[in-house]
Amino acid sequence: MRLEKCWFCSSTVYPGHGIQFVRNDAKIFRFCRSKCHKNFKMKRNPRKVKWTKAYRRLHGKDMTQIPHHACPFAHSHSSEKDSTFEFERKRNRPERYDRNLAENTLKAIKKIDKVRSDRAATHIEKRLKVRKGKERREAQKELEQSIHLVKAPQVLRQDQSLTLPKIKVMVSQPKSEQNQAMEE
Repeated sequence: MRLEKCWFCSSTVYPGHGIQFVRNDAKIFRFCRSKCHKNFKMKRNPRKVKWTKAYRRLHGKDMTQIPHHACPFAHSHSSEKDSTFEFERKRNRPERYDRNLAENTLKAIKKIDKVRSDRAATHIEKRLKVRKGKERREAQKELEQSIHLVKAPQVLRQDQSLTLPKIKVMVSQPKSEQNQAMEE
């Protein structure tokens, strides 16, 4: 079973699924769904459409397999090269069957999946850590600017002029004639 990649969004296209477009120069484009095919026909660049893997890799949102210096838009903290993508490239190469090699490969696949998921988790943590630091700095700046608005509870108890006076109001509702007639 040969799994193809969508030309536009880079997701997997399983046999019997998707659309295949053949250009006049015999170049084959495979698409996973009509959304990708329509965007291709509209001549959109996958690197500029936010939901594609090309955009996410280029802007440092996902783990990448391209070297750090090739990403002009990605920030230095978010662009990482992951060697586990090499195994995905080797998948489509035909090789002679060797039972020992197949067993070792199946064992290695489990380890590789774990390594890849761990690396993806650390990648996401790094991205979120930058955001948390930024939010903390903004909160600290806002607190420094408006510290005069924040008073300790002890100060409020000691100085009664800082609190609003409590006023007791008596509320009485006069009964109308209709309400009295209904009650009887």
